[in-house]
Order: sequence, then structure tokens, then C-alpha cells
Amino acid sequence: MAPMVPLVRFWAPIIVSAVGVFIVSSIIHMLLKFWHSPDYQGLSNEEEVGAAIRNGNPTAGMYMIPYCHLEEMKRPEAREKFERGPVGFLTLRPNGFPKVGNSMLLWFVFSLVVSIFSAYIGGLALGANASAVQVLRIIWTVAFMSYGLAALPNSIWWAQPWGPTFKSLVDGVVYSLVTAAVFIWLWPH
Repeated sequence: MAPMVPLVRFWAPIIVSAVGVFIVSSIIHMLLKFWHSPDYQGLSNEEEVGAAIRNGNPTAGMYMIPYCHLEEMKRPEAREKFERGPVGFLTLRPNGFPKVGNSMLLWFVFSLVVSIFSAYIGGLALGANASAVQVLRIIWTVAFMSYGLAALPNSIWWAQPWGPTFKSLVDGVVYSLVTAAVFIWLWPH
């Protein structure tokens, strides 16, 4: 068994792979508009729906419609609400123009965390002289578990259509390949 590679020896691939994923994801989301833009649609009565939501004066948060506790779902009135519809989940942000900078910073931090865990597991599993194929297998797998598989619960539990989830899986493959390629390039020897 190869001796473990300490996490501190991975500082360069951790930072460079996070930057690489950030750049590639920016290209996917900002330049390749055909890829994710069709995933979202507006309501034909957006003004009326917006007015109804404002009328309720909700705070930023997650909501479901119809809303009821688990024990209430046994009641016929709850079943009737679900049958009548609409049935859905609604996430509300604070009012005001979206602050994309904060989301981009958090995305970069998330990418750093994925790279740190990839490095940690790669360092445990592989020695300093690991082959490119070994690095690819371990680092890509760990990164894909974070970038790709994380999208599945959105369709499983929150009824997001499977099309956008499939696209997120493809994005996860790309981000994981970027991460693995950087680790192969900068693997400590």
C-alpha cells in the first residue's frame, strides 16, 4: 500500500482546480445560453401570481403549496387541495435585484471544498507516484459525487423536471473532468 500523501501537498491542485471549475461553469452558464436558459419559464399570469404572493407578505424562504403537516395529509380536505392544485414548491429570495456576486463567491468556495475532499481522499488512496489513470479514477469519482450526484434530489424530492437534472449531471461530468485533469497535472511526486 502506498503511503498517504498529506493534504498540505495538494494546495496547488486544490486552488487551480477550483479556479478551473469556476471558469468552465461561468462559460457554461453565461456564454452557452442554449444549455440552461430553456430550463426556466415564466408564468402566463406572472403579474397576478406576484401580486398574490406580495399580498401574503411572505419573507424569503421555502414554501410549499398546498401546505400541510404530515399528519394532516390523511384528512380529506388536504387530499382535495392536492387534487385541485396547484402542487409545488416555491423558493423566495429577498426582494431586490439578485446579488450574483455573493452566489459566485459561494460557488467558488463550494468548488474549493469539493477539491479539498477530492485531495483528501486521493491522498489517502494513492501514493505520491500514482499514475494518471489512478488519479483520474479517484479524483473524478469524488468530484462527480459532489458536482453531479448532488443534482438528483432536486428531481427526486422537489419535482424539478428531469431534463435540467440531466444537464446538471452533464455539467458535473465536465467539472469533475476539469478537477481530475488539474490533479493529474499537479499531482505531487
